[in-house]
Amino acid sequence: MSFRWVFTTPGNEEAISDLQDQLGVPPKIARLLVLRGVDTYDKAEAFFRSDLSQLHDPFLMKDMDRATSRLAEAIRNGERILIYGDYDVDGTTSTSILYIFLKEFGVDVDFYIPHRFKEGYGINQEGIQYAIDTNADLIVSVDCGITAVEETEQAKEQGIDVIICDHHNVGDTIPDAVAVLDPKRSDCSYPFKGLSGAGVGFKLIQGTIKKLGLADRIAFKLLDLVAISIASDIVPIEDENRILMREGLKRINSEPRIGVKALLDLINLRVGSISTSNIVFSIGPRINAAGRMGDASKAVQLLISDTPAEAKSRAHELESINVARRNKDSETMEEAKAMVDKNYNLDKISSMVLHHPDWHLGVIGIVASRLVDTYGRPAVMLSTVDGKIKGSARSIDGFNIYDAFKECEDLLEQFGGHEYAAGLTIAKENLAEFRQRINDIAAERLSDEDFKSELKIDCELDLSDVDMRFWKLLSQFEPFGPGNLRPIFVSRDVEVVGVPTIVGKGHLKMKVKQNGSGAFDVIGFNMHEYLPVIRNGDDNQLNIAYSLEENEWNGRRTLQIRLRDVEVE
Repeated sequence: MSFRWVFTTPGNEEAISDLQDQLGVPPKIARLLVLRGVDTYDKAEAFFRSDLSQLHDPFLMKDMDRATSRLAEAIRNGERILIYGDYDVDGTTSTSILYIFLKEFGVDVDFYIPHRFKEGYGINQEGIQYAIDTNADLIVSVDCGITAVEETEQAKEQGIDVIICDHHNVGDTIPDAVAVLDPKRSDCSYPFKGLSGAGVGFKLIQGTIKKLGLADRIAFKLLDLVAISIASDIVPIEDENRILMREGLKRINSEPRIGVKALLDLINLRVGSISTSNIVFSIGPRINAAGRMGDASKAVQLLISDTPAEAKSRAHELESINVARRNKDSETMEEAKAMVDKNYNLDKISSMVLHHPDWHLGVIGIVASRLVDTYGRPAVMLSTVDGKIKGSARSIDGFNIYDAFKECEDLLEQFGGHEYAAGLTIAKENLAEFRQRINDIAAERLSDEDFKSELKIDCELDLSDVDMRFWKLLSQFEPFGPGNLRPIFVSRDVEVVGVPTIVGKGHLKMKVKQNGSGAFDVIGFNMHEYLPVIRNGDDNQLNIAYSLEENEWNGRRTLQIRLRDVEVE
């Protein structure tokens, strides 16, 4: 096995049989519900039947009344408003939904997103100066601003009001803005803390519409962009996010806005079949590419496009940027792997700290994640920018990379982040000691077992139990994401039917059956290395870990097994 299979256990085992009886569903479906905390009939009804009427009242959020009063005043008085965003998908979609909403009211609205490399994240002095130079009366920040104490003061001194919409953790001091909307504020009683940045912006729009006495449907037209932000920003698909995600997908699949439709057409995704996975792996990365390569405003220009011709042009521009980003990703990954293979003995090291002065700062975070997946160890990727060594780190379960950086604080000029991802700036003369110290910290806290990634299994499943009724029930668990991950099953003593093959660029393809079931198509992406193991197994019988999905080919839909891992007895 390449993973440690860890079977999850429900917190309320007794609820499984009760749900099975009350809902009339198979025991495995009841188990999956209880594993997700859905352990009563009422919770199950909310899980499967939630709709927009169940969204929380935006005025439950601290400062919402002040924020909506000020924004409504600016709309009525024809004031100039600057939307201040961030350069990732959440930031660009947040910026777009506020811009589109205000533009429809004929507001004099502009947007500003800092350059990833020249300015960095968040509200800064360059952005405030832009607001001053363009005679803005009001700044509305989205997906940033919760730590912008000095910058808010600078804007106020120039007579510019500030409304902050953020979803990041709050620091010791809250900026003295007209209003600060952040469900993570300790003094905020909003019932759901997991909104994306665009989600907080959407709540501001919802509240402003109520303040203006208008219909909610004006806000609902923006849910396609909210859904893209939720899927891309890895926020929990629970509570309100689940409703927003589901309804946003419906809108993308029925009446996508011009910019989104142009992107879908370009990458050959069919309207009507767009899923969360399509957003995570196809749509989101293309929107994100603009910011990763420097100028995120190009993504906003696509999303706010007014005409099909403009949208088509913007989509092609974004795709060109994404191709450049992918090429840079691949090139950097190959260089990093060569560096690891040359300089590290994996039996003797517990972390990797790699530096190349020419690596692109916009892709090294992605590459660090891939290194973690490849080698099962924390990875720090560093480049040199304007004479300073800067970089990104990614970690594994059981090793808090932010805490490790904290222990190296005397060697670092700057750092920030959380348990699994962090950024840093370090002087060149401290690099060698930093590399050694991080490795010593990792060696002390991690065992050989920790270097083997966990694969969390929901339950064992007989393939003979998988029929269209089971699939229809399982598909109602969507949309999947953090807090409601796509279920992973294990089936044991599965028989391989026919001869496994390799298709495409290293994808394993075969058929399997078990206990008299029909034969299921199996695809294991990038799992070509498993072919000899499978062919040499005793009697061609395997234990497989997998998820179920629907595959569409030439207009025909079939159930398919997406292979995650294999164990040969």
